[in-house]
Amino acid sequence: MNNKFDALKDDDSGDHDQNEENGAQKDGEKEKTERDKSQSSSKRKAVVPGPAEHPLQYNYTFWYSRRTPGRPTSSQSYEQNVKQIGTFASVEQFWRFYSHMVRPGDLTGHSDFHLFKEGIKPMWEDDANKNGGKWIIRLRKGLASRCWENLILAMLGEQFMVGEEICGAVVSVRFQEDIISIWNKTASDQATTARIRDTLRRVLNLPPNTIMEYKTHTDSIN
Repeated sequence: MNNKFDALKDDDSGDHDQNEENGAQKDGEKEKTERDKSQSSSKRKAVVPGPAEHPLQYNYTFWYSRRTPGRPTSSQSYEQNVKQIGTFASVEQFWRFYSHMVRPGDLTGHSDFHLFKEGIKPMWEDDANKNGGKWIIRLRKGLASRCWENLILAMLGEQFMVGEEICGAVVSVRFQEDIISIWNKTASDQATTARIRDTLRRVLNLPPNTIMEYKTHTDSIN
């Protein structure tokens, strides 16, 4: 976990969670290995906003995945491919991560960034996702970086106004196009999915002819 975080940083200012890092050194190597083995281990200290920082309504975790096209993906191999970048609890902690991340438009190959509420894995099988679905927007090349930033800022800023329905968002970089999606908990709740669609149109400033498709995760699995 620490190595992945260090790879994103080019300076030591504003660490996301100083206590966790100092604690890891004191705990000795054995516990560190255990922590590395299980990132969701309860031994990890909770991520909280720093002094005078602006707390978000929910904590969120950034994930990254990349796969070799042409290889079949089982959910097991998918889970091994998804790497946790880190969790943040405040606006300031978000910018610390985000400012060191490659923009989606500069990613190569078959890559995805995922931003989900802490505790929700970016997988259909997760309890929070299994009865849900996602709005999918296919973008021509060149739009992904701006749309992704607008989407995640709207999500962190609670602009969707659908209570606890939002689970997370994904940007998928592909060869011919890029795809962004936002996942919600209850696919059958039409009022919620309509409100999410209308908010997406507004915050992404999409051209009127943009095709938006809603897919339930059970459709995706089948």
